[in-house]
Amino acid sequence: MARRIAERVWAPGALIPGEEVLSIEFGCARATVNRALQELARGGVLVRKRKAGTRVALHPMREARFVIPIVRQEIETKGGAYQFRLLSNQVEKAPGDVARRMGLAKAKDMLHVRCLHLSDGTPYQYEDRWVNLDAVPSIRGETFETISPNEWLVTHSPFSQAEIVFHAGVASAQEADILGVSEKDAVFIVERVTFVPQKPITFVRMIHPASHRMVTQL
Repeated sequence: MARRIAERVWAPGALIPGEEVLSIEFGCARATVNRALQELARGGVLVRKRKAGTRVALHPMREARFVIPIVRQEIETKGGAYQFRLLSNQVEKAPGDVARRMGLAKAKDMLHVRCLHLSDGTPYQYEDRWVNLDAVPSIRGETFETISPNEWLVTHSPFSQAEIVFHAGVASAQEADILGVSEKDAVFIVERVTFVPQKPITFVRMIHPASHRMVTQL
């Protein structure tokens, strides 16, 4: 069910089939379906009303907790001209530390996408992202020729929970080369994991030059 919502088979606001219909379709007990729907409702993905049925949330709870920015819009709002460069896009086995950050018991094949976001031709953010194909299978064939991974996931993959870490660090040789800074220069790092109930969607590491400033309005 979470996959159908993530892939917009059930669009925001859509009335989903009843428990009896779903139990027959998925070949499981109605009580099992009920528990799954309750979990999705607690995560803010579904809205359940007595006698009115169950609908996909129009505005998932993620918007009340934290709005994931679209980097293109972030740059354009600041008056910059946006560009992005796709550096790599391939399915490969995630390293153990990535699997652990996503709460997985063991490493598995995931989509690994790397790209550079630029403002007025200057490196703004290096995005190093792993995507769980079990949670978002439709991303497998995306080329990212016209849309960045960040924007694709924000617009195509709703989530119910997120874990976000902000910290300072030093640029590795690879990061320094991509961002146009010196190796071991200070950088600002954001790491984020998003989930639908009981399933991780993506882990992304976003590295910015030390001059980067993050502004939040509540």
